[in-house]
Amino acid sequence: MNRIPGGLDTDRGPPMTVPFQHFLVGMGFLVVGVVGGTVASVATLPGLDGAAHVHVTLVGWICLTIMGAMTQFVPVWSGVSLHSRRLAVAQLWLVAGGLLGFVAALGALALWALPIVAALMLAGFWLFVYNVGRTLWGARPLDYTERHFALALVSFALLAPLGFSLAVDFASPVYGDLPVARGEVLAVHATLAVFGGITATIVGAIAQLAAMFTQAERDALQDRLETLEWATFPTGLALLVVGRGLGLELLAAVGALGVLVGLLAAALALVRRLATATVDASPMTDRYWLVAAALLAWIALAAPAWLADPLDRATLLGHPDGTTLLVVGVFGFVVVGTLYHIVPFIVWMERYSDRVGLEPVPMIDDLYDRRIERADLAATGLGVTGLAIGELAGLSPAIVAGAGALATVGFCLFVANMVATVHRHGPGGLGGVLAGRTADDARTGRRGGSSGSGGRLLED
Repeated sequence: MNRIPGGLDTDRGPPMTVPFQHFLVGMGFLVVGVVGGTVASVATLPGLDGAAHVHVTLVGWICLTIMGAMTQFVPVWSGVSLHSRRLAVAQLWLVAGGLLGFVAALGALALWALPIVAALMLAGFWLFVYNVGRTLWGARPLDYTERHFALALVSFALLAPLGFSLAVDFASPVYGDLPVARGEVLAVHATLAVFGGITATIVGAIAQLAAMFTQAERDALQDRLETLEWATFPTGLALLVVGRGLGLELLAAVGALGVLVGLLAAALALVRRLATATVDASPMTDRYWLVAAALLAWIALAAPAWLADPLDRATLLGHPDGTTLLVVGVFGFVVVGTLYHIVPFIVWMERYSDRVGLEPVPMIDDLYDRRIERADLAATGLGVTGLAIGELAGLSPAIVAGAGALATVGFCLFVANMVATVHRHGPGGLGGVLAGRTADDARTGRRGGSSGSGGRLLED
C-alpha cells in the first residue's frame, strides 16, 4: 500500500461523494449520540435508551465511518478497483435507515418492529462485507493493514446475524428454548463488534495512517512490534469469542491475554511512530497521541479485570470504568484525527487537484478552520479526560456531567468544522454531496452519476 497521498490512485475508488455520504451521516449520528448521552446524564430518556445510545455511537458513528473509509481506501491503497459502486451506496442507506428505525423502536418500546429494522442493518453490513471482501480478494497477498481489514470483515459478517437474532429475541424470545443463553450470544456479538470489527480496523488503518502523517522511518523494532501484534491479537480475539460463547473462563482468559498483548504492541508501535516523526505536529498526530495514551490506560485497567473474570458482564469491554477510554479516547480520537485529513484531502482532490498550475489553489489544511480545530481538541481532550477520571475515581455526578458536556461541545465543533469544509468546498455544497453530486456534475449541471476523477458513469 502507498503511504503518501501523492501515490494514491483515487480513480480506483468510488466517486468521492460515496465516502463523503458515509462520513456526513456518521457525523450526524455522532451529534445525536453525544447530545443524547449528555441529556441522559441529567435526565431520564424514554424506552431502552442505553441500548439505543450504544448503537447510535458504535454503529451510527464509528461503523458507518469505517464503512465509508474502507470502501474508498481499500481500492486506493491496495491498487485494485472497487467491486461494485452501487453496493457501496446501498450499504450506507440500509444500515443508516435500519439504525434510525432501530433507535426509534427502542425509544418507543415497539419491540415488534426490531426484527424488521435489524434486517435492514444485517443486509447493509453483509453488502459491505461482500463488496469490500471481493475487492480485497484481488489484492492478495495481503499486507499487514489488509490482513486486519480482512479480520474486521469476518467479524462484521458474524456479528451482524447475531445482532439480528438478538433483535428477534427482543420481540419474541427464542433463546429460552435453545442450549445457548441470550447473555452468551450478546457477549459474543459485543466482542466481535468492538474488538473484531472496530478495533481490528483501527489497528490496521493506523499502521498506514501514522506512517503517512509522521513520515517516520521504519525500523526493526517497528517490524517486531507489528509481528507480535499479529501473532497475538487475532488468535486472542478468536479464543476470547469462543470462550465467552461457550462459557469457558480459562479459554476466555487466555484469549483476553492475547488481545491485551497485541493491543499493547500496537500502542507502542504508534508511540514510536509519533516520537520519531519527521514532520511538524498536525491535527492528526495531536489526536493520535491521545489515542496512544487512552489505549495504554485502557490496557492497564482491563488487564486485571479480564484476567480475574473475562466472562463477567461488567468486564465485557474491559474494566467497568474504562469504557470511555476505549470508545471515545481510542475509537473517537482515531476517527476525528483521521477525518481531519481525509475529508479535506478528498475535497481537495475532487475540487482543486485539476487546477494546480492553472490558478492559485488552497493547501489541504487551509480548507478547515484551524481555530475551531484547536478549540475542539481542547474541549474534547479535557472533556474525555474528565469523564474517564470521574468514572474511575467516583467523582460527583455533576462533575462527570460537566465533563461530558464539555466533550459534547468539542465533538459538535468538530462536526461543524467538517460540515462547513464540505459546504464551502465540496461539489455542489453540502446538499450536492448528500445527493451524490461530484465536481463534474456541479460544473455541468448534472445531478450525479459520474466519478470525481475521470467523469465516468456510476457503474459497477
